[in-house]
Amino acid sequence: MGDVVTTWMIGQVSVTRVEEQVGFASLPPEKFIAGLDQAMLDEHRGWLVPNHYDPQADRIITSIHSWLIRTEHHTILLDCCAGNHKDRPGFARFHQLDTPFLARLRAAGAAPEEIDIVLCTHLHTDHVGWNTVRKDGEWVPTFPNARYLISRAENEYGDPRRNPKADADLQRSNAYRDSVLPVIEHGQAQLIDGAHAIDDGLLIEPAPGHTIGHVVLKLTDGSDRTLFCGDALHHPLQVYAPHLNSGFCEMPEQARTTRARVLGYCAEERALLMPAHFGAPHAAAIHRRGDGFEPEFVDGQA
Repeated sequence: MGDVVTTWMIGQVSVTRVEEQVGFASLPPEKFIAGLDQAMLDEHRGWLVPNHYDPQADRIITSIHSWLIRTEHHTILLDCCAGNHKDRPGFARFHQLDTPFLARLRAAGAAPEEIDIVLCTHLHTDHVGWNTVRKDGEWVPTFPNARYLISRAENEYGDPRRNPKADADLQRSNAYRDSVLPVIEHGQAQLIDGAHAIDDGLLIEPAPGHTIGHVVLKLTDGSDRTLFCGDALHHPLQVYAPHLNSGFCEMPEQARTTRARVLGYCAEERALLMPAHFGAPHAAAIHRRGDGFEPEFVDGQA
């Protein structure tokens, strides 16, 4: 299944995957990727097994991880997994976890105090959990010296105090109240609109579809490029079939458009694709194949 901490060099920038968990997706294959059929699983079985699909269990395999990005000026954590001790009833994969994520982060070379930027690609429960930790009975920011960058549109939609739909969604409302609102109340959140440059080599861009305010991060260092796509793609099968959405995409047509744009950028600019949930080896170069695309998996260094 791969190492829990692996690193890629993008020019002079180090990018380290910090694992929280790897396991079966919460939905069966045909629901996790809406429209996926057995013929497609059989066609790609040679590379799907063992890191992306378990044929005996008939379950998709996904990773939950963060990306630690270290530049000359910043130490950035991209997406914060599910977190520990969070109440997620009905969602066993994320409910009341007790994982060594922070120990793995330290093993990757970064203490929580050293993180100066946290970027949430969106506010689903498996992307915001480590935003906060429980201390003296309260949820407080895990990274005390960080600015937490959050799309304003995503925040407005996800805030259960403003949006009745978010309030009625137990997973969304719980995640917001214990993993987003405390960051705002502690004055560490920065709400962003549209494209936002962190510095000359790091650009946040809107990528709606999976959610209304989903964003991606483009990293450029010299001639090397990477695109951190969050949940624009959930599984490498979507590289071959970008018209197939995950069962969690909230704006289906927009999600397809965004996915095609992400893949096109990676193919044309030779940018390494670094998603939030791909199984080992977790990153891929994207190539044109006829009218479509295909992935070439790229290993990091343990």
